[in-house]
Parts: sequence; structure tokens; C-alpha cells
Amino acid sequence: MQKIKFNSLEDLKKEGKSFYWGSFFLPRKLRNNVATLYSICRYFDNIADHDDKDRSAQLKKLINEIKKNKENKVNKFFNENKIDLSIFDDLIKGLITDQSLIRIQNERELVIYSYRVAGTVGLMMSKVIGITNPKSTSAAIDLGIAMQMTNIARDVHEDAKMNRIYLPNMWIPNIDLNFLNGKKKLNLKQNEVISGAIHNIINLSEKYYNNGFSGLKYIPFKKRLGIFIAANVYRGIGIKIKRSKKNYLKKRIYLNFFEKLLISLRSIFIFIFIPIINYKYSKIRETLPNEKI
Repeated sequence: MQKIKFNSLEDLKKEGKSFYWGSFFLPRKLRNNVATLYSICRYFDNIADHDDKDRSAQLKKLINEIKKNKENKVNKFFNENKIDLSIFDDLIKGLITDQSLIRIQNERELVIYSYRVAGTVGLMMSKVIGITNPKSTSAAIDLGIAMQMTNIARDVHEDAKMNRIYLPNMWIPNIDLNFLNGKKKLNLKQNEVISGAIHNIINLSEKYYNNGFSGLKYIPFKKRLGIFIAANVYRGIGIKIKRSKKNYLKKRIYLNFFEKLLISLRSIFIFIFIPIINYKYSKIRETLPNEKI
């Protein structure tokens, strides 16, 4: 556990570029706490993705150490920020899922997986930010789910090379791993099917982003803009992918400095009118674990 870097803005800058960009609009203390939470999550994610070995036992051992030892730095950070360890436990369950063959079958499985690996982070982040209204939890979870769906849309090829398919099987019938990782050549129809599934997940993420934005009103005002900008920058990745139309892009899509700047300026403009826009939460999924905490 000694390798975890607390308050590591360098980690945030290197691995979480969208969050790092948005963090410039956050108060300094909150920025450091956001970086700490990110470093903790990244530490465990790196263990899960370190190589092709099954790291389930190691992940379980580490989470048990955290639970048992109140002096553990992770335990202390969670306690200071009123984060229930059961939320982090759900994140670990998601990382353990990644240790076996991943074949998401349908939208329900996609949402459950996205909750575990990212909705939990949204929920923990809401605690770090200092949100106290219990109505905010669903929106916080959905914003995390939306960002994970963006991740999945962006990383189809990379995930396939790691023997993981997160696109629901019902969206890509007759498309196996070797078509996604490039070992088999795609015909035009197969290319369109994969691209269509990627567009489906981006369209679905839009519903979750809107739900996430409905929770902005629960965030203390000084902390609100940074979260809104970070989410919109991340959302911009999906929008950029959709510009490829029916092409399955194997390369990872990034936003350049000017694209991030444009999205940020647009977000600031929209932010002014959020009270008028009045994002509303829509029930689009079943209730998830820890949602009522």
C-alpha cells in the first residue's frame, strides 16, 4: 500500500487528463482531495490491469487489509470524507470481474459493470466534494456510468487486445474477439455493426450524462463548474468518435488542447444558463447497490 501517492496531481495529470483539466476550476483543497481519490482508484486499477495474471486474490487481500486497519491511509481518507467502504468494495468487485473473460451480454450487464468500476467513483467523488443531499446519489452514480461508457466506446480495440469485450453481445451478433482486436479482417457490414454498437453506447451515455448534470444543483456552488467542465470534456471524446460515422476506429481518440479549450468555454457559457435549462433526472435503470447511502 506504500506505493499509493496521496495528493498526487502528477498522477491526475498523467492518467486522468479530463479530470486534471477540470480540476483547475476547483478550489485548491478540493483539487488535492480529488487527486487523492483518483490516485487510490488508479492504484487498484493498475493492479487489476498490470498483466494477464489473475489478480483477484491480491485485490481481495488489499481490500480486507483496508477494512480491518483503521490506521490504514486509505481507510483514514475514506473516513475523513465520509465514504462508506462498501462503495469501494463494489469498485473492487468490478476490477475482479476484469480478471476473467469479459463478455457483456446486454444493456443491463453493461450498466451494472459500469456502476462497479465508475459509478462507484462518482458516488465517492460526491462525498469528497461535500454533497450531503441524499437525492444526489443517483445523479453521481449516473455521471460515473456515463464516463465509463465513453471509456468503453473509446477503447474497444485496446480492450479486445486484453481479451475483453464490453460492447453488449446483443449489439454485435456474430462479431468475435478476433474481429475487434484486428486479427481477422472486417468486411463492410461487420465494420458497420461494430461502429453502430459504439454509437449506441455513446447515445446511451448521453442519457446518463444528462442524469448526472441533474445533480449539479446539489454541488456547493464554488465546486460546481469544475465538475461540469470535466464531465463535458470527457463527453466530448464520445462526440468526436461519432464523427467517424460508420468507421470502426482502432486508434484511441483524444481531445487536443484547443478542443478542450473550446468545450470548456462552451461549458462556462452553458453553466450560466443551467438554472434555466433545469436538467431533470430520468429513471433509466434499476436501483443499484449503495445508491441509498
